Amino acid sequence: MSKVPMTVRGYELLQDEVKRLKSVDRPAVIKAIAEARAHGDLKENAEYHAAKDQQGFIEARIKEIEGKLSHVHVIDVTAIDARGKIVFGSTVELIDEETGKEITYKIVGEDEADIKNGLISFTSPIARALIGKNEGDVVEFNAPGGEKSYEVIEVRYV
Repeated sequence: MSKVPMTVRGYELLQDEVKRLKSVDRPAVIKAIAEARAHGDLKENAEYHAAKDQQGFIEARIKEIEGKLSHVHVIDVTAIDARGKIVFGSTVELIDEETGKEITYKIVGEDEADIKNGLISFTSPIARALIGKNEGDVVEFNAPGGEKSYEVIEVRYV
């Protein structure tokens, strides 16, 4: 499997999540299973079955995160000399040429993407159009809602 790019922040968040799952959530569900077992008949014990389901979810999530972490290529944008170009990890301030609305995006890995928080995947149409551009450039791309045009106002590496 090839390496998957991820920002330093995204990597740290996944590490924190797997640590929490192993040190807090896993012990809590083990305790809940033990308490449910103490109530007797397991066939009709809803608490037991719910705890077992939760345990399965936790173990699957741990395995998923550890798999991702083993194939990640962490990119620290602050250590890259991009010379003003938009690269993976850049924070980009744009102006929608149609509406005049300002918008800020950070280009991140697929697992980190969260459009509501301004985090866009490097595989998204807008990110693909932005990568390699500089401040002052106009970027045109096909969005799900049709052709869009943005002007790059600022590029930051934070």
